[in-house]
Amino acid sequence: MEPYLLRNRLRYVGTGSDLFGIYIVNMLLCIVTLGLYYPWAKAAVSKYTYANTQLDNSPFQFHGTGKEIFKGFIKAVGILIVWYAAIFAATLYLPEGLRLLAYVVLYLFILALIPIAVHGALRYRMSRTSWQGIHFGYRGDRNELVKMYFTQALLTIVTFGIYAAWLVQNLNRYTISHIRFGSAKMKYTGDGMDYFILNIKGYFLTIITLGIYGFWWGRDLFAYFVDNLAIEHEGETYEFQSSMTVGTYAGLVIGNILLIIFTLGLGAAWADTRALKAVFDNTLLDERLNTDALTQTEADYRDATGEDMADMLDIGLV
Repeated sequence: MEPYLLRNRLRYVGTGSDLFGIYIVNMLLCIVTLGLYYPWAKAAVSKYTYANTQLDNSPFQFHGTGKEIFKGFIKAVGILIVWYAAIFAATLYLPEGLRLLAYVVLYLFILALIPIAVHGALRYRMSRTSWQGIHFGYRGDRNELVKMYFTQALLTIVTFGIYAAWLVQNLNRYTISHIRFGSAKMKYTGDGMDYFILNIKGYFLTIITLGIYGFWWGRDLFAYFVDNLAIEHEGETYEFQSSMTVGTYAGLVIGNILLIIFTLGLGAAWADTRALKAVFDNTLLDERLNTDALTQTEADYRDATGEDMADMLDIGLV
């Protein structure tokens, strides 16, 4: 990391009580509508979270709507219903040999949905995100991402999981490096070998210390991701840097666990708020970046199918 001046240009100013109110309303409406309100619930949480996340004291905005997410939700549910129906039919009507083949094909189909869902979710989520009227965008190629995913997933299987570190970092590098913030470009420089060593060290030291080193491991994983992030604009690179300490990370994890347990889950809104504040308070950005120089370059995109499919497959996105 070059000795550029970095500071807290990012922060989260939401409160647990406000988020709790949104969660309660969302839960009641989801119950009353038998889950159909979920897309509007998701949009409401996103709008609140974005509006309370600030860069240089100006909030981000989420422009997605419940209606857009609902359309994607219906498509995603339809795909999963067909998949479960195929599994059920194969179980009932196919002989054992063909049944096994059908299972393999159907599970490969689900695996194929992962990069497609990631691509669709990023394309939708980025196009519906803005800051001071400057929209984000995702310019990755779906076929290229699918090819990369399957090639490296195969290497992960062949190496009995060892190549997973390279798979994760290569996918991060591809997807993040195709994100645009108006005329600026995001950049990620994580490396598979470094990430592999970081996790091997964290895994064994956590076992040896009966879990205590897990706080250092978690802090290091956060720092590794942030320290490899940057923004490129007009030929210059502006790096992010983590200021997360082990004490801050341990306090966040332990505090949130206790908060959830002793409130029987009702403290989730406060736990989420604490996590968001910790992330943004400890993510520093090179202050040389002139955000006033950013210009609009990104197009609109409204298909939220990938967004909902990613949710259903429980895929974590940046």
